[in-house]
Amino acid sequence: MEFGNILTLLLSIVTILNILLLASVLFIERRDVGNTWAWIMVLVFIPIVGFFIYLFFGRSLKQKNFYNLSVAERKAEKTEVDKQLRPENLARLESNPLLKEHTELIHMNLKSSHALLSKDNHIEIFDDGHKKFAALFEDIRSATKEINIQYYIIQSDSLGIRLRDLLIQKAKEGVKVRLLYDEVGSKKTPPRFYNELRAAGGSVEVFFPSMFRLINFRVNNRNHRKLCIIDGEIAYIGGFNVGDEYLGLDKKFGYWRDTHFRIRGGAVNHIQGKFVLDWHQASKKELGDLGDFIFQTEKQNGTSPVQIVSSGPNSETEHLKNMYIKLLLSAKKSVYIQTPYFIPDTSFMDACKIALLSGIDVQIMIPCKPDHPFVYWATWSYVGDLLDYGAKILLYENGFLHAKTIVVDEEVSVVGTMNIDSRSFRLNFEVTAIVYDEIVAKQLTDLFRQDTKLSSELTNEHYEERSLLIKFKQSISRLLSPVL
Repeated sequence: MEFGNILTLLLSIVTILNILLLASVLFIERRDVGNTWAWIMVLVFIPIVGFFIYLFFGRSLKQKNFYNLSVAERKAEKTEVDKQLRPENLARLESNPLLKEHTELIHMNLKSSHALLSKDNHIEIFDDGHKKFAALFEDIRSATKEINIQYYIIQSDSLGIRLRDLLIQKAKEGVKVRLLYDEVGSKKTPPRFYNELRAAGGSVEVFFPSMFRLINFRVNNRNHRKLCIIDGEIAYIGGFNVGDEYLGLDKKFGYWRDTHFRIRGGAVNHIQGKFVLDWHQASKKELGDLGDFIFQTEKQNGTSPVQIVSSGPNSETEHLKNMYIKLLLSAKKSVYIQTPYFIPDTSFMDACKIALLSGIDVQIMIPCKPDHPFVYWATWSYVGDLLDYGAKILLYENGFLHAKTIVVDEEVSVVGTMNIDSRSFRLNFEVTAIVYDEIVAKQLTDLFRQDTKLSSELTNEHYEERSLLIKFKQSISRLLSPVL
């Protein structure tokens, strides 16, 4: 067959596939109208290129049983959620004034994300990488049964080597070690980095691996979660990845300001459940009945009520974004937000504006230096809009701010992996801990105020002095914001 005939055949095949994709976008996939129109335009006006763009960035993950739970497991999960939703059990929340005040939010998280409430947690907060990893490594050294660890980024640098070698040591001691990482996030680390861990008996899996090393059809859907569960008794959740830069050793960023929780209590079971699901998806191997991990009795380690709320592209609902919006709209006095990126959609921006117009003190802290130029200028564009409504915008100057936290009325707080952008809202797998405890909220508020002393305020006057070049950068970046 001549080359011209082969090319014609290939183009015909791609055209047919393009038509099938177009039909899928129109009649099968459940997308919002704007998203649907965008893909129609791509597939119709750039059919060949559009086909490949769709393969990498357009395929939907929305499935009712993405994690392939058994009928029994789904029934058990629903039963446990329904139990907490019973009127008599919701009524018991009234014994705690804070839980009573936020019953609607608790109810929403249960219904939307199946986020079970545990009321027996002890929480330790880390805002410094050295302290966080010192505590984590000590807990790993003390492990006797199993270590389940999951990060978006694991670098093969000094910190990454220390973690890997410690896991090798524990695996040789007979501790069950499972390590899960995201391929795109950890793209700089070669797979052979984990060979010795595997040889020692540890298990290593990759979330959405590439088909041919350089080709990854799920490049747009990443697992952004950072979790570690030790012996089913201790869990870590928050913003720190694994790499020397998270210890403040990168010359470009300097000090790395992040926030992480160390939790003991019933919430550990629920964090373990998130890991189990992701592990099952990546390895196609079950670790046992899901109920064995997430429906255990409370552990009585503390008094902090916690829900572990997750979100991902497999869901029809943007659970975490909705939770943040609910928090904004339920605020009575104040909302303090720390985020490295602030590129919200219209619904989130409207919630911020409603809170500000209602007299709520909304303060948003972002980095003063960029790690991604387009993201940085898009962030400036959106916070600039909120200045007109009375928001206080703080630019953190003591290094790079990577914390993902929100504190409402100095009563309820959230720490996790979610950035305020469309990628975290709907494209990435994310997880957060929401804590209904004034003591924890006060600790995070105190940290926010300490960080305020290391920040400068972005005023309307300063913002209006932007050069034409900066305004151009902001406009272009804002146009690109849905894909940043």
